[in-house]
Amino acid sequence: MSFRKILIANRGEIACRVARTAHRLGYRTVAVYSDADAGAPHVLQADEAVHIGAAPAAASYLNVDALLAAARATGADAVHPGYGFLSERAEFAQACADAGLVFIGPPPEAIRAMGDKAGAKRRMLAAGVPCAPGYLGEDQSDTRLAAEAERLGLPLLVKAVAGGGGRGMRLVRDLAELPAALAGARREAESAFGDGTLMLERLIDDGRHIEIQVFADAHGNAVHLGERDCTAQRRRQKVIEEAPSPIVDAAMRSTMGRDAVAAALAVGYRGAGTVEFIVDAQGRHFFLEMNTRLQVEHTVTECITGLDLVEWQLRVAEGQPLPLAQDAIRFTGHAIQARLYAEDPYDGWTPQTGRIAGWRPEASDLRIDHGIAEGGAVTPYYDAMVAKFIAHGHDRADAVHRLTRALDEVPLLGLRNNGRFLRDLLQHPQFTASTMTTTRLDAWAAAGEPLLQRPAPPEAAWQLAAALLAPATAARPASVASQDLTLVCDGTTRTLRAPPDGVQLLSEHGGALRCVIDGVVRRARVARDGALLHLALDGGSFTFGEASPYPVRDTGADPRRARAPVAGVVAQVLVAPGDVVAAGQPLLCVEAMKMEMWLHAGAAGTVRAVHTAVKAPVAAGAVLVELELSE
Repeated sequence: MSFRKILIANRGEIACRVARTAHRLGYRTVAVYSDADAGAPHVLQADEAVHIGAAPAAASYLNVDALLAAARATGADAVHPGYGFLSERAEFAQACADAGLVFIGPPPEAIRAMGDKAGAKRRMLAAGVPCAPGYLGEDQSDTRLAAEAERLGLPLLVKAVAGGGGRGMRLVRDLAELPAALAGARREAESAFGDGTLMLERLIDDGRHIEIQVFADAHGNAVHLGERDCTAQRRRQKVIEEAPSPIVDAAMRSTMGRDAVAAALAVGYRGAGTVEFIVDAQGRHFFLEMNTRLQVEHTVTECITGLDLVEWQLRVAEGQPLPLAQDAIRFTGHAIQARLYAEDPYDGWTPQTGRIAGWRPEASDLRIDHGIAEGGAVTPYYDAMVAKFIAHGHDRADAVHRLTRALDEVPLLGLRNNGRFLRDLLQHPQFTASTMTTTRLDAWAAAGEPLLQRPAPPEAAWQLAAALLAPATAARPASVASQDLTLVCDGTTRTLRAPPDGVQLLSEHGGALRCVIDGVVRRARVARDGALLHLALDGGSFTFGEASPYPVRDTGADPRRARAPVAGVVAQVLVAPGDVVAAGQPLLCVEAMKMEMWLHAGAAGTVRAVHTAVKAPVAAGAVLVELELSE
């Protein structure tokens, strides 16, 4: 089962991550890329690269034939699936084996066994692993599902039996929400996994998400590498992960580790896998699912164990035994990972796309796994996660300090992102006290928690922007030392003297700026993108521009036109020209970066025109539906 050249069937930071270890161990690598990723870092870092299709994932990264053709064309003899995309598709693992390629992951039978989440829970129940109450039946009618929901009680989760990553999942707290939840989960699951089969699961309210990293080889050996706490989530998507969990003691770790290893052995597992549990307020753990792949958050396990999990994957795939037995695995210190998402946490986590004006991860000595580059772009076709910041300290507080500083040092400039939110969350009293639950962030969003209210630019940022955007001396009359400059930032317009008193620019190199503000020498990060100035100061990132002297077209809400909230792909269209609609009625759904956003009628009327269709790409702000309003 030896191999020398690995095709990495993925993109972004995980493709870069796999390539680093593969190169260190002497393997050659092949990258694959879509139209949207032609100049992406993962393409440039590989030894060879093959174009596999158009930007949408279905036409490229999910195209099995194109991936196998790329392996043939380059002579690759192994495939690493990364995570997401095809990593948990038994059919892909089997196709690789049939093509004579080593699949760097579990056997197809194990993926199939754990990929069917209903079937996996049945196996766990048979093995004595505790599971949350649920419905796992084959009757998928809405009538049966509604009856089972009533029997189980609320709140509950509607979950796709295939796939993972939070896709095909809906939270139901009122039975009136169930029909829409079933329809949405089915549609998303069919789009992402090709299987709309659903299951129901009673939600453990105020629970914590604790998962166990497991590894198994082809010689009957299996170990666990400790737990990760992934409780800080928004909309069932992880935001911050840490190891070890601040609520898990040695006895609990041993019990959960035993159950996780038993789960892996029950399906003949091989390679890296993660067994996910929900832990209730009494400290009882319940099996959720097993992810039959490397996880996004594997990095924190690497930090506290000192092991390279991708290296373990490659060695196991070559038929070697596990490098360590259970009693030889040691845990040191505390590690925390924060996911940098191209999304606006202050506007309902709305996905963001656009050009990357500033990104200099080398400014920090912290581990930052990423697959983006300054001057590149974030597109609507893939996941909103663009980078991971990973800190390892001698204890939890030390890791938090290191991570907070790195988020300040390495801002992503050019498009809205959650960097400031991550920094503030790390310092929130409930995170510090380890009292977060899986639903806390969503509850805060609904309640208007200050943490999720957009920070205003500080006065120092306004003054610095005025100094940076001030007209050059040559552009001013000799008798004019300064002049008024009208700037706009986050919808606020201000007029300032430019250059302002008390601000002196000392040096600027590679986006790093040294300046004096009110007698204090300070540092900032800056990036210019046309007429816009992107500025990071004191942990916040802001975009400044000069106010236009001309009247600005009104871009406020217009009930006659439904516009795309972000760039994305149309997932569903519910109306046609001539249809009569009521105010608030859903019109169509746009999907971007694993999130569905519905457009609703702004007022009662008749549909005059529909300017798009299912699966059509749309630009942010594009008019998709026009209405003729009722009098």
